[in-house]
Amino acid sequence: MGAGEAGKGNNGWSKGMRVFSPEYYAVCAVGGMLSSGTTHLVITPLDVLKVNMQVNPLKYNSIFSGLHILVKEQGPSSLWRGWAGKLFGYGAQGGCKFGLYEYFKKMYSDVLTGYSRSTIFFASSASAQVIADVALCPFEAVKVRVQTQPNFAKGLIDGFPKLYASEGVSGFYKGLLPLWGRNLPFSILMFSTFEHAVDILYRDVIQKKKEDCSRAQQLGVTCIAGYASGAIGTVVSNPADNIVSSLYNKKADNILQAAKSIGFPNLFTRSLPVRFTLVGPVITLQWFFYDTIKVLTGLPTSGGIARDFDEVNSLT
Repeated sequence: MGAGEAGKGNNGWSKGMRVFSPEYYAVCAVGGMLSSGTTHLVITPLDVLKVNMQVNPLKYNSIFSGLHILVKEQGPSSLWRGWAGKLFGYGAQGGCKFGLYEYFKKMYSDVLTGYSRSTIFFASSASAQVIADVALCPFEAVKVRVQTQPNFAKGLIDGFPKLYASEGVSGFYKGLLPLWGRNLPFSILMFSTFEHAVDILYRDVIQKKKEDCSRAQQLGVTCIAGYASGAIGTVVSNPADNIVSSLYNKKADNILQAAKSIGFPNLFTRSLPVRFTLVGPVITLQWFFYDTIKVLTGLPTSGGIARDFDEVNSLT
């Protein structure tokens, strides 16, 4: 065995970092921050289009015509409006969401010993997302205004003080409840779908334990499960996503008024095609980047609860 292999267990994971150790949670938080921030940054143009389609659906009524109108009327740079809010806001959210999900999953799997895996996944993802959205909300409030109100501000640096001056602290959290309404169902379904998809893929498709698979196989499972989790979460979260955009752009004063003005069918269908275009690949890339970072630091890919890692920790 060569020097590079001496520090590794049979599954190729480096010894030295135990799963569920403080270092493990730190890697998960940093991995979540980098994967979420960068992937959301890349799809900023489609996010600009999505928000404008939600606020002004008659003008921006399709993906291609909407992009054409934005470029023609506001220039190519308009497609990158709000990029800082995407990078830093969703970076902060991703760090909290992924890092705290792992923490809560360990905690709940120890406490809720008589409960199903789904209960643990639901409770862990919901607990993490509540905190993650508190971190995201101020960035989202500024981002949506920057993307849909060209004269509001250029970005975060001038947008934060301007919003605070006009609406105070409450202006940053006006959309917190609908943000929870959008992201909590999405997060619950995303994490639980991912976990169950990973389990099914190893058990019924590959028919091998994760630790017996190569890194390439593990990351392939991550991508397939990640896409499934993003697609399912998109449909459930679409109504709240439309309400968030309506509230931030003062198209309505409260959640009920926003829902009424948008219309019940439109809550589920408005901007759904562009969100499918956005969310599926983004969530897949998030999981792939996140698990790649974990693998590169000698950790197993995502999926499973505390008792599943007893063998992993015994090898480290």
